[in-house]
Amino acid sequence: MSDIKPLLRSAKEKLAAADITEVDAEHLFAYVLGISRMDLHNSVKLEEALKALGDFGVIEDTFAKLISRRAAHEPLQYLTGIAYFRHLDIEVGPGVLVPRPESELLVEAVLTHIKNLEEKIVGEISVIDLGAGSGALSLAIATEAPRSRVIAVEKSPDAIVWLKKNVARISENVRVVEGDVADVLPGVKCDAVIANPPYVPDNQSLPRDVADHEPHIALFGGATGLELPKRFIDAAARLLKSGGVLAIEHTEDQGAAIDALLSRDFIDIAVHQDLTGRPRWSSAVRK
Repeated sequence: MSDIKPLLRSAKEKLAAADITEVDAEHLFAYVLGISRMDLHNSVKLEEALKALGDFGVIEDTFAKLISRRAAHEPLQYLTGIAYFRHLDIEVGPGVLVPRPESELLVEAVLTHIKNLEEKIVGEISVIDLGAGSGALSLAIATEAPRSRVIAVEKSPDAIVWLKKNVARISENVRVVEGDVADVLPGVKCDAVIANPPYVPDNQSLPRDVADHEPHIALFGGATGLELPKRFIDAAARLLKSGGVLAIEHTEDQGAAIDALLSRDFIDIAVHQDLTGRPRWSSAVRK
């Protein structure tokens, strides 16, 4: 165990030099050992993990390779294969967007809407997730609202792989549909739509972790960033029942523009803040 502290210290220095939070070194070392980050500070569990793996040289080599990849700004979640979202462990990797904790309040609002509907109607509450990606939002709703019936729509074949993997592992009650939001699910009507469209303007620079590794198809929304959100809003208007609710993510600068796009087919439009206090998503009711 005497070798652990200098190993972690060196790794943290390497990450700090790359402007990456030092705590990621602990996350990665815990990942290599197969324990939680908190267990690194439990001498008994740490010793047990080290003994179970045996060859410390192999541990060092594996850890060093992961630190090098993280220092090159490969997302931590891609390295460990897991992103944490609400109460779920979502599997992620190249080809799918890493779910953001900022989306959790959007899910919370939709869950509240579902709970209100459950008091008024009998049977299932239908929810469509447009641009489902890894399935984080779909699966959070499906597991926290048992009466919900969720359809997860995704266009990217790469993201579909991760979506199906997470659905199979967490909740097979989510139906996966591969298709474009413009024409998917003809004739279907639902009670709620959640949407996380690509909304970053094409010319906007992004952090290296995102720009160099996460799929651009899930990030960039056109010249102004609003071209693809408009398609998602049009799809939601087509899919929602009258009185149905849409919750859609956007940048903190797009609230007014999203309001304008929603105003044709929706009422009760409201902009909401995310966990960091930024106006990052809007809700609206279908006319």
